[in-house]
Amino acid sequence: MQIDNCFLNGIYKDLATLVGEENAKKIYTEYRGQQITFPVEFYSKEYIYKQIVEEYDGNNLKQLATKYAYSERTIRRIVKDSKE
Repeated sequence: MQIDNCFLNGIYKDLATLVGEENAKKIYTEYRGQQITFPVEFYSKEYIYKQIVEEYDGNNLKQLATKYAYSERTIRRIVKDSKE
């Protein structure tokens, strides 16, 4: 049974608009009553570090810093630590 989203409560209305009513119901069933905080980063640090090391070519420090929102110093450290 399809219900107009305007009858959904709070965040469920937003979820139904974003992912569809059926998926919003699944989320509701699984997590109702719980407080959920979403991390700022979608990917784990390990994955991001791996990508940085793989993409680093010796000349793209600034581009990687911009792409991954890290300082150039942090990119250098990640690359250096991966070699050790």
